[in-house]
Amino acid sequence: MTDSILINTKKTLGIDVLYTAFDVDIILHINSVFSTLNQLGLGPIEGFSITGNTEIWAAFTGGDMNLNAVKSYMYLRVRLLFDPPSTSYLITSLEEQARELEWRLNVVREFETYPIPPVEPIEEAV
Repeated sequence: MTDSILINTKKTLGIDVLYTAFDVDIILHINSVFSTLNQLGLGPIEGFSITGNTEIWAAFTGGDMNLNAVKSYMYLRVRLLFDPPSTSYLITSLEEQARELEWRLNVVREFETYPIPPVEPIEEAV
């Protein structure tokens, strides 16, 4: 299994890896989602973008397993931008899933940014 951001996203969209007619459109949407993730405080501080199928997920996540949900989030957001469903029920479902992943990823980011301090023992009165 490849770790290429473009190839993984194409596969989840149901597009054959060898079919490149939509690559420019998909890359555009992937980079838009990376911009959103950057605004959420995820990924490299300077931002992140792809230009083809050589960029891998670890370059964005830094190998942090807590950010695996980024892959599902990428699919949901790119699907809504590139190939939105025809029914409002499915659109609403995808949007709700994406919002939940945003919340969960934000929790991961906040925990890493603001770790819970250790509890200090309470001194007993003498």
